[in-house]
Order: sequence, then structure tokens, then C-alpha cells
Amino acid sequence: MDFIKLAKEKTNEYLKDLESLVSIESTRDLSTKTDNAPFGENCRKALDTMLALGQRDGFQTKDIDGYAGVIEYGQQTETLGILGHLDIVPVGEDWTKDPLTVTVDDGYVFGRGVVDDKGPALAAYYALKIIKEQNIPLKRRVMLITGCDEESGMECMDYYKKHAEIPNIGFVPDADFPVIYGEKGGLHVVLRSTDKTAIRSMHAGSRPNIVIGKADCTMDTITEKQKQEFAYYCKSHGLTGSIEDTTFHIDGIFAHAATPWLGENAALHLLNFVGSSYDDTLAQDLYKILKDWQGKPLGIYKQGLYMGFLTMNTGIIDIEDNETKILIDIRYPNDMNAQEIMEQFDLHCKTLNSHVVPQMESDSVPLFVDPQSNLVKELMRVYQKYTNDTFSCAYTLGGGTYARKFENFVSFGPEFPNDEKTTDQFVGSCHQRDEGIKLESLILSIAIYAEAIVSLCS
Repeated sequence: MDFIKLAKEKTNEYLKDLESLVSIESTRDLSTKTDNAPFGENCRKALDTMLALGQRDGFQTKDIDGYAGVIEYGQQTETLGILGHLDIVPVGEDWTKDPLTVTVDDGYVFGRGVVDDKGPALAAYYALKIIKEQNIPLKRRVMLITGCDEESGMECMDYYKKHAEIPNIGFVPDADFPVIYGEKGGLHVVLRSTDKTAIRSMHAGSRPNIVIGKADCTMDTITEKQKQEFAYYCKSHGLTGSIEDTTFHIDGIFAHAATPWLGENAALHLLNFVGSSYDDTLAQDLYKILKDWQGKPLGIYKQGLYMGFLTMNTGIIDIEDNETKILIDIRYPNDMNAQEIMEQFDLHCKTLNSHVVPQMESDSVPLFVDPQSNLVKELMRVYQKYTNDTFSCAYTLGGGTYARKFENFVSFGPEFPNDEKTTDQFVGSCHQRDEGIKLESLILSIAIYAEAIVSLCS
């Protein structure tokens, strides 16, 4: 079966359906929550749109109370699952294209969710659609499951596991090729303090899994000397900053929390500046323990055998009237656990001049599937068949996907390793402005997913 040819023939139809999903700003919004829309009306709308595609094309569909949807093909007892998500992170700022419109430009597809994860989830759907249209016999029932809360804690999959059928094996089209058989643990830590600070107000960051790319900090007063010091600080760190009335502003670089070294945390720079210029003890202490994305000042640095080093991202900072709350996103390898990390937080916070109290908010243990398993080996074979890439190997990842919620699941595409950029335009990655991916990569992924489904269901 020539899946590449069949996928290319679906390009225009695929883009039209992708537009219907991308046009929905499906961020979690509990202000519009209802009984059948637990994550808000827009997530509900995206789920309805996805299920309508399945119904249009003759698949069986199930609505799991607004938490997730299932599009099924076949009647077999043994099952293959494909897990995607329809929610997105906040659109953010500084886009050069409409984030809620699919824009095809110079061979690339742009729009919020085209990479993470509406584009890949729809690619998997189109793979299943092609299999159905070609009447290819399968020995497993295929369950395409799309959730609505991946970006905010995966509450949707927790609910799904309690109320719906769990597939035997499967993959998640929400990362990179060739195969990701392990994911770091995900720990959220909250720091609280009521110590006095010169900062009157600071509310920076929208999600813990995004490096804070822009931040404001309002003070009671700003002297001429402090204005000069701020200008010098920005210049010496290669930053763009501004002052309006009594508010400092710094532009950093947004990035995914799994790769914090690709970003520049604007809020941490503000803490560093305020700590020095205002001789602010709390700001000094917070910057001291949070400045390193590998967690060295906290004693949590770790180079894992399979998963590489621990990463730490300060994702949300809220300071108002001497009430401070900070939310930290930590990705840790399977050589350690959350208890060890919290013990180090407790130990090092007690050494500070300020009174800072750490608390574990949530923990998701690492995912690890045997890299020699049939699932990993078969997906590797399919990938190599379609790319002729025998150099890239299966590996582990710092990001967290739905794969960690199920037994015998791995991540599989859609982004290709060592993919060379072919446009002069800025192409953002997950959680960045101008999120984009090559159109040919999405279409090729449809073919790869179709082959993978047939292979795993034979």
C-alpha cells in the first residue's frame, strides 16, 4: 500500500479540517466550565469538532463526559490506542501570523496547535481514515483518544482511566521521531513567603510549563539612579527592558519548560535586578535558588543514565502586598524521585535569610518502556522504512505526554530529527510564537502512522 501517495492526496482535505480545529482557542478556562465541559466551552467545542469529523467519516465515536473523546475503528477485543490532545497553551504575544488560522507559507504550516498537538492528532486520524477507506484488515481495534487538558495537568486522562476502556498498547503523536520510550518525571513545587519585599506587585507567567518570556515588576518608587542601573543591567545581559511610571519590564524568550536553556526567563532577571538595586533580601534569596535551570543551588542536579539531566523552570511568579507564591516545573530522570527533590528544597530553603516554604503541588512519575520491546522495535522499523534514517535511535525526553498515563505506550513523532530549516521566516516550536512545522512533515507523518497502525494490528 502506497501510504505516501494516499496521504498526499489528502493534503487539502487535511488542511481544511486542521483549520476547523486551529480556529478554536481551546485553552483551559474554568470560568466557562459546565457539567459536560469540565475545561471550558472552547475545549468542549474542539472536542465536538473532532468527534464530528469521526462521525462524518463513518467511525464509531464516544464522548467521555467532555474530558476526552474516542474515535474507534473495528470490533476486536485487542486494542491499539493513539492518544492526542486538543487543548493548547495560551496564544501568547508577538505573532507575525494569525495564531488561530492555519497559514501555509513557504512550505510551512503555522498556527497555535499545528505542532502541539492538533496537527499531529489529526494526522493520526487521517492515517486511520485512509486505512478505513482502503478496507485494510486489522487484528486489533484502533482507538483514537483525544483529550482536553494535556497542557494543564492531564486531568482529562486521569478521568478517562477511571471511566473508559484502556487500550492494550499504543503511541502518542505529540513529540519527536523516531521513538521516545521514556519521559522524565514531572514535579510541581510551590514556594510561599510572607516576607517584606520592595516589590509592590509582580504577576509573571501563564503556565508552569512555559519559560516566562515577558515580565513586569511594579515598585513603590524608582529613583534616577535605579533607572540608570536598570539600563545597565539590561545592556550587560543583552536584554530589552523598559520603565513606565514605577514598573520595570523585561523581554526574555519564551520556551517549553522541558528545554529551558532555549529560553530566557524575564521574571528571574527582574528578581536579580531588584535584589541588587533595592537590596531586597527576598528577591536575592529567590534568585539565588532559582537562577540555575539545572537546580545546582538547590542540590538537585542530576545526570540520569537514560534520561539525561534534571531541568527546572520557574513558570509563575505572583507577588502582591508581601504575599509571594512561585510555581516551579521540574523534569527529573528515573534515577531519582520527588521525595529526594523535596528534601533538598526543604534543606536549602532553611539556609536562606528569608522565610520561604516549599510545598509539593503534584508529581507525575517517569515513563519507561523497555527499548527492546516489540512496540519500540516495530515503530523504529516503520520510521526507518519511510525515512531511510538508520542513524537516529530511540531515546528519552524531558517533556511529558499522555504516554506516561498508560502502560505500554510511547511517543512517536511528528517532528523529525535533524530537520533542516528551509525558510527564512521564524518558525516557532511548541509553546512559542509563530508555532510551525513543514507541511511535508505532517503529510509524511500521516503515512508513517498508517503504516504503524497496520504493523501493530497485524
